[in-house]
Amino acid sequence: MEISKNSLTNIVKGYRRYLKLQRGYSANTLDAYERDLQKLLTYLEEGDKAVQDVTLDDLQHFAAGLHDIGIHARSQCRILSGVRSFFRFLQLDGYRDDDPSELLESPVLGQHLPEVLSADEVDLLEGSIDLSKWEGHRNRAIIEVLFSCGLRVSELVNLKLTDLYLQEQYIRVFGKGSKERLVPISPKAIKELDFWFGYRKAMKIKPGEEDYVFLNRRGAHLTRTMILIMIKQQAELAGIQKTISPHTLRHSFATALLEGGADLRAIQAMLGHESIGTTEIYTHIDMSTLREQILEHHPRNMKR
Repeated sequence: MEISKNSLTNIVKGYRRYLKLQRGYSANTLDAYERDLQKLLTYLEEGDKAVQDVTLDDLQHFAAGLHDIGIHARSQCRILSGVRSFFRFLQLDGYRDDDPSELLESPVLGQHLPEVLSADEVDLLEGSIDLSKWEGHRNRAIIEVLFSCGLRVSELVNLKLTDLYLQEQYIRVFGKGSKERLVPISPKAIKELDFWFGYRKAMKIKPGEEDYVFLNRRGAHLTRTMILIMIKQQAELAGIQKTISPHTLRHSFATALLEGGADLRAIQAMLGHESIGTTEIYTHIDMSTLREQILEHHPRNMKR
């Protein structure tokens, strides 16, 4: 099937619709997939190659080029995952009879263990917040909800008042692909939310933003960037040397559960992971901690 430039534009639009409707991806994820796909389309255009004629060899050369220009292995994996998704779409929609990306391999990644904070370090982070300012109570509630519930930052910024069931001590969360899950919320997080709600009631809230839990000074819901900046600033004020982000608190939540004896499947459900394989990284973190404890306290390792 011959595909013109105009047709290719329509195909990309169709691919975006497919990701939105069939896969349930958010607008941010859709934009990321489209940006990654554009790297492949630019490469093909420079080589005067049409998408219907692409071979595995072409895709392998494209992948090698990503490495040559210094793109990190993790980013290469993400881009190539999008390439596979695109060619599966082309096959499903009849633009191709085959999928040349089936045997396309991604670079092997080493096991990356994310930074985590102990409960004491989270207390230190919260203790560094200036509660004489109204946003201080909001920021304490944000940190405690992230740590107590293990939310992604995108889930936190979209959290609604109608998603809170505080008497029953759980919240409703809409994760990746708009998948819904129920997550228990701790009494401490509820207490911090109650403090914040006392200030929130006095705010002038923008129309359409009334249901969002966390608001900025203009009465609109927060962005992920705002929360990232706030947490990094608080870490600096608290004297925490680790490189942390909102996601660090999610990792800390999972690690604390595992160290407390929680079942891996339960942690998977709380985090909203589709695959247990994604959750298994926390067993590596736990084993790293265990190794340190053994080296420090086992009699065979202690200095006489």
